[in-house]
This record gives sequence, C-alpha cells and structure tokens, in this order.
Amino acid sequence: MDDPTPENATHEKLERALGYRFNMAEQLTDALRHSSFVNEQPQTSIPSNERLEFLGDAVLNLAISHLLMERYPDLTEGELSRIRAQLVNETELAAIAREIGLGPHLLLGKGEALTDGREKNSILADATEAVIAAIYVDGGFDAAFEFVENRFRERLRSSNRSRYETDYKSMLQERVQSIHHDVPRYEVVDEIGPDHDKTFKVQMTVAGINAEGNGKSKKMAEQEAARAGLELLDRSA
Repeated sequence: MDDPTPENATHEKLERALGYRFNMAEQLTDALRHSSFVNEQPQTSIPSNERLEFLGDAVLNLAISHLLMERYPDLTEGELSRIRAQLVNETELAAIAREIGLGPHLLLGKGEALTDGREKNSILADATEAVIAAIYVDGGFDAAFEFVENRFRERLRSSNRSRYETDYKSMLQERVQSIHHDVPRYEVVDEIGPDHDKTFKVQMTVAGINAEGNGKSKKMAEQEAARAGLELLDRSA
C-alpha cells in the first residue's frame, strides 16, 4: 500500500537517479502523487501532481527549445517545433521515467496500482513533467535545465537531422499508390489541451492499415501518423 507521508517514503535512491538533492522533500513527494491516490485520501487538501505537471510541461519545452536553438542555429521555427515535438512526447518522457526508476516511487490509488499504473506511459510521462517542475520550484531554472539537458543529451546527440525533415506523407503516398493503388486518408480524432498549447491526434487509414500520430499542429500529427503507417507496412512486408 502506498504511504501518503513523506517521512515514511525514502527518496534518496530516486534523488541519486535524478542527480538532484531536494531542499524541500515535500516538493518531490507532491510530484509523485497521482490523482488516483488523492481521491482515496480522507484529507481533501492533499494536492495531486497535476498542477506540477502543467508547470513542468512549460519548463521542459523552454529547456528543449533552448537546446535546439543552440544545436540547430539555421533551422526555421517550424522545423524546430517539429524536432521538439519528436523529442518531447509521451513515449520519450515515459522512457526517461523508466531510466530513472520513477515507477516504484509513484503514489497511486489502489485501482491504478493493481492495473499496472506504474507502467502506464501516460502516468509515467505526466510524473516526469511533474518532477521537472518540482526541481524548478525547489532549485530554480538552472537546476531544472541541467536535469533536462542530462536526460536529453544522448537523444539530441543521436538524433539525425534528416529524420525530422523527412516528408513521411509523401513517402507513404508513393508507396501505397504503387503497391496498393490507394491513397492515405487523415482524420483529426482528438484535440488535447488549451488553445494556446493544443496537441492534435490524427488517424491515418490506407490499404487496411490504421495508424495514429500526435503533434502540436495537424500537419505534424499527420506526418507522425504517416511515419507510423510506414513502420506497419515494413512489418507486414
């Protein structure tokens, strides 16, 4: 059973993995507290990590934007946005959570804990953003930036610029037209977030294949859906 009291939860191992020692231990505890846990507590004043998640998203995007501006001084705003969206997404943030062993430290409700909530990408990704915000609140932007830079250094280093400039939609269309004589269809199936920071989810269907993609614009989401579609075609070849 998850324990709500920070004094009973040892975060030393997690802090070593984060590379940051908190001045206020409760900041880290707040970042680990999922809403499902809060809903089961009699004390209604206990906060979940949702507000920190909101702040962490902004801090993360600022830090990644800074790193990309330095790495790619000649790219346009649109190209930089595309790379950032490729780097900062649920899958990558969940992978970071697993690298630092975040799952075992999460405070979850009984239902989430019993249904492998510690392995759900959505919960892990949100908690990663909340932890970034907790570091920011506790130690300032420099501390949060250092954490982000350390975690994304290899991802940036191994990234191939041409990967982000590839027109997956054109590649997919040429391939399915020549083999299946079909044309991909794209449909926006969901819009997440406020108007100023919306994420689009697009579904692509062609030749019996369905694939989804997320992006900060409809075009970026379509490119991601096309890329996923190409991967599915490769697997079925």
